[in-house]
Amino acid sequence: MSPSPMRAADVLARRLYDAGCRHAFGMPGGEVLTLVDALEQAGITFHLVKHENAGGFMAEAVHHRDGAPAILVATLGPGALNGVNVVANAHQDRVPMLVLTGCVDAAEAQSYTHQVLDHQAVFQPITKATFRLDAQAADLIADKAVRIATELRGGPVHIDVPISVADAPAIDRGLRSKPAAPTAPHGTALDTARGWLARAERPLAVIGVDALYDNSAEEIRRFVERHQVPFVTTYKAKGILPEDHPLCLGGAGLSPLADKHLLPLVRQADLILGLGYDPIEMRPGWQNIWDPETQKVIDITAVSNTHYMHQASLEIVADTGATLAALSKDVPPALTWPDGAPEATRAALRTAFPQDDHWGPAGVIAEARATLPANTLATADSGAHRILLSQMWDCMEPRGLIQSSALCTMGCAVPMAMGLKLAEPERPVISFSGDAGFLMTAGELATAAEMEIAPIFLVFVDASLALIELKQRQRQMTNRGVDFGQHDFAAMGRAFGGNGVTVTSRAELKAALTEAMAAPRFTVIAAVIERGGYDGRI
Repeated sequence: MSPSPMRAADVLARRLYDAGCRHAFGMPGGEVLTLVDALEQAGITFHLVKHENAGGFMAEAVHHRDGAPAILVATLGPGALNGVNVVANAHQDRVPMLVLTGCVDAAEAQSYTHQVLDHQAVFQPITKATFRLDAQAADLIADKAVRIATELRGGPVHIDVPISVADAPAIDRGLRSKPAAPTAPHGTALDTARGWLARAERPLAVIGVDALYDNSAEEIRRFVERHQVPFVTTYKAKGILPEDHPLCLGGAGLSPLADKHLLPLVRQADLILGLGYDPIEMRPGWQNIWDPETQKVIDITAVSNTHYMHQASLEIVADTGATLAALSKDVPPALTWPDGAPEATRAALRTAFPQDDHWGPAGVIAEARATLPANTLATADSGAHRILLSQMWDCMEPRGLIQSSALCTMGCAVPMAMGLKLAEPERPVISFSGDAGFLMTAGELATAAEMEIAPIFLVFVDASLALIELKQRQRQMTNRGVDFGQHDFAAMGRAFGGNGVTVTSRAELKAALTEAMAAPRFTVIAAVIERGGYDGRI
C-alpha cells in the first residue's frame, strides 16, 4: 500500500515529532498558520509568546531538559527578524534549534514586496544551514535539518516555508540518515598521548560544552578519578560532574577574580587536556594561556581548531568519552600534584567567593543557594551578577544552571526559566536577572501567567548597568549611559497575575523564596542592592 498523502507541513512536523520535539514557541502570522496547525496535529504544542526572541530562549531551555531540538516559529519579515538574536545565540552556544519561518511564494515575491525580504540571506551567517521547503523533498529536507542541527557541534538550522508549499501534497518516504558511531584515536597519536599521560605529574583538564553533547560525563569521571586529574569547566559545562567533587575547581570563563587563582595553576600544569573544550565561552584572559612548546596539550575536540584561541601539542578530533577510554587503557594510575597546588587553589577560590556576606549581590546568591533545594534549576542573564553567580552557584548535574555563555546576550534568563518550568513543572526553577535585562523581557510575565507556570524571577535592583558602569569607572571615564530610574519590579509581578515582593536583607529573601516555592503562581522577587556591590567580587 502506498503512503497516504499529507501536506508538506505535516511531513516536516511529523519528522520533528519523531526527533523528540514536543514544544514549539513563537508568534504566528498568516504565513505560518498551516505550519502551526501541522505541529499541533503531530503532537507538538505551539506556545504563543510575546516576542520571538523570548520564544527562542524558552525553546532552548526545553531542549536542555528533554534533549530534543528546540523549535522557534516566526512569520515573515519582522517576525523572522525578531528571532535573529536568539538564533545567533544558539549558533554560538551550540544549541540544536529548528528555525521555521513563513514566506511568500517565489513567484509572488517577484511582484509583491510588502514585508518581503530574503530570509535565507539573513539567517545564512548565523545558522549551520538554511533550506527552502519543497513539497517533493519535504521529508529529505526535514531529515537533513534535524541531522545537521544535532550533530557535533550542534546549532540552529533554518527552514523557510512558502505559503503554498506548506499546503501542498507531499509524501514521507521514510528515508532517514543514520548518525555516525563514536570515534576514538588510534596509532601514533594515541601512543603519544598515552606516553604523555603516563609521565604527567601535574595534569589538568578543561571541560567544555561539547562534552555535554557527546554524553561523555561518566567516562570523564572515570578518567579524572583514575588519573587524579583536577579540572575546571566552562560555564556551559558546569555540573557535568558534581561541583562538590574533590577534583573540581569550579567554572571559569569570565571572572578576572577567579582567573587570578586558576591561571597560575594552568601555567604550572605539565599536561593540559581539553575535553570537549570550546573556547568561544572564554574571555580574552584565556587566550593562549598555555605554551604547547613547553607544556603538553592534548585537545580532544568535536571539530578541528580554526579558532586560534589556543594551540595544542596534539589535536584529536573524536568522541570525548571514547577517546578517554582508549587513552586510559593500560596507563596505570599515579599520584599527581605532589605539592598540593590544586587543593590550595580550591581553598583560595572559596575565600575569594565567600558565602557569608550579609547582603549585596553575593549575599543574595548565597541565600538563594542555601534556601532553595539542591535540585533547583537556575538561569542567569548577562551582566555582573552572572559572573558572580557562575562562580558561587554549585551545580550537581549538567545544565543545572543555563545561560547565554558565548554570545552573552541580555534578556535570556526570564524566558529560559519559563522553558525549564514548562519542561519540569515539579522542580524549583529560579531566574537571576539584572534590572535592565529583566525590563527587556518583562512582558513575558504575561506568558508565564497564561501558561500557569510558577518559576521564581529574582531581580538584582541597583538601577544601573552594573558591569558596564564598573568597566567605565575602571577606565576612569565619566558616568554616561549606564544609569536608569528606579522601578517597582514587585508591582510588575502582581500586575501580570503573579506575586511580587521587594527584599533588602537575607532574612527577607529567605522568607520570600520559601513562600514562592509553595505558590501556585510565579513570583517576582526584587532584591535591592547598593551600587558598587560587585566591586572586587568578580
